[in-house]
Amino acid sequence: MPYTIEYSPDAEDHLWPLMARQRSIVLDSVDSQLAHQPGVETRNRKPIRPNPVVPWELHIGDLRAYYDIVEEPEKRVLVRAVGIKIRSSVRIGGEEVQL
Repeated sequence: MPYTIEYSPDAEDHLWPLMARQRSIVLDSVDSQLAHQPGVETRNRKPIRPNPVVPWELHIGDLRAYYDIVEEPEKRVLVRAVGIKIRSSVRIGGEEVQL
C-alpha cells in the first residue's frame, strides 16, 4: 500500500518562490520517490543528523525536500520543508538554514 503524500503549509509556502519548472520537478520527484518505502536509504534519499526541521532529506539536483514518515494510524509522508542547496548552505523560504 503506497504512502499518502502531504505537504505542510510551510512547505507549500516554500514551493511558490521556486520557478514553475523547479516546483514541477519537486512535486514529481516526491510523488515518485516517496510513495513507496520512504524510509529506505538510497543515493538521493537519506536520514540526516538531528536538526530542527526533520529526520529525512530527498536530494533532487540542487533542490531538497525534508520530510517525516508517519506509520500509524495510516502510512503517510509529511513534507515539512523545501529548499535550495547552494554550495554548503541550504535556503528554505528565503532564509539560510543550518542542517
